[in-house]
Amino acid sequence: MSGGVYGGDEVGALVFDIGSYSFRAGYAGEDTPKAEFPSTVGVCEELDAAMDTDENSQISKQSQKKYYIDTNSICVPRKGMEMMSFLKEGMIEDWDIFEKVMDHTYNKHMMSEPQYHPVMMSEPSWNTRGKREKLTEIMFEKYNIPAFFLCKNAVLAAFANGRSTGLVLDSGATHTTAVPVYDGYVLGQAIVKSPLAGDFITLELRKLMEDLSIDVVPPYMIGSKEAVSEGVAPKWQKKKDLPEVTKSFHSYMVKDVLQDVAASILQVSDGPYDTAAAESLPMVHYEFPSGYNIDFSEERIKVCEGLFDPSYIKEAQGNSMLGMGHTATTSVGMCDIDIRPSLYNSVICVGGNTLIQGFVDRLTRDLSSKTPPSMRLKVITPPGMAERRFSSWIGGSILASLGSFQQMWISKQEYEEGGKSCVERKCP
Repeated sequence: MSGGVYGGDEVGALVFDIGSYSFRAGYAGEDTPKAEFPSTVGVCEELDAAMDTDENSQISKQSQKKYYIDTNSICVPRKGMEMMSFLKEGMIEDWDIFEKVMDHTYNKHMMSEPQYHPVMMSEPSWNTRGKREKLTEIMFEKYNIPAFFLCKNAVLAAFANGRSTGLVLDSGATHTTAVPVYDGYVLGQAIVKSPLAGDFITLELRKLMEDLSIDVVPPYMIGSKEAVSEGVAPKWQKKKDLPEVTKSFHSYMVKDVLQDVAASILQVSDGPYDTAAAESLPMVHYEFPSGYNIDFSEERIKVCEGLFDPSYIKEAQGNSMLGMGHTATTSVGMCDIDIRPSLYNSVICVGGNTLIQGFVDRLTRDLSSKTPPSMRLKVITPPGMAERRFSSWIGGSILASLGSFQQMWISKQEYEEGGKSCVERKCP
């Protein structure tokens, strides 16, 4: 028997799902990840003075980096801490930070030795060959894992929703993508990406706060505050002995508050923006960390309108971006005519952005008006919040625990015989 086949279901595989907002990790066969923490990492440069022994005996300063990972560590204000992500365009860019994140996951969350557990990892559908091979090499050489498998996150999201064919519309933090999956394979030539996603909404919210002259004060600055009535300027004291924080840290903490605002108040309107309908919306009350509180009305749907109708965005370049409905139909249009009906018949809607109230209803309505009359449209959305946010992880958890999947792993033996290029052959 080759080293790649594992007996029974007692494999204990680990599933890692890397997203631009958070990193998810857990054991295959479980319902939800065991750990979820931000993909952003705090990095501090620490200078070590070391004496040189040459005749000039100059002091050379050698800098060492210290990394702060996980929600609790990165929210503490520290002098000179820069907030960085190891991802760019959804792909791993900074391998040093990535390895630190993996070490943290194994030691603090999984509490397990890497050499005992096969690893299933998600990757973006447009990942490059070089990055896939480097990842395979790191996992086998540094972590000494027994077996490995890389799978496209769109395929995993489709599996999580019980489909092997469908159009996966994933709206996450940095971008929204439409990826056609056919029989468990990604059709790479028809992937469509749009920058209208979670970060875009945060940006729109920031503009709205400026228009309303609301100063968003992140919690780390606040020492004490007093209750004030609505619309009255907040009364709060700044924390004493605050270190001098970097701009990236302050922006990250402000963004965190704005993401909470988005989750609490935003709503997508049923149809194209209509002032009369917007004014009839119920008000939603929100209190900022500084104690300032206000009722939001039509702003609640104004902010999200750009996601579906880019012409609504004030900047001139907004028109070249694709709204949600267009992203999906463009992707299907780039596929072979024979498989279009099966893609329209299962449009799978996942990603943290889809949790905004009314998102799926509006998408269904938009797609209905753009779908050819001969096609039967069906939009599939997981019912629960966890299923939408962690769909790729859940797909990986299902796949890695299937008995029929066990001969698919790249085993340590295969890696040693064939080298890192075996990932191209074994993982489509």
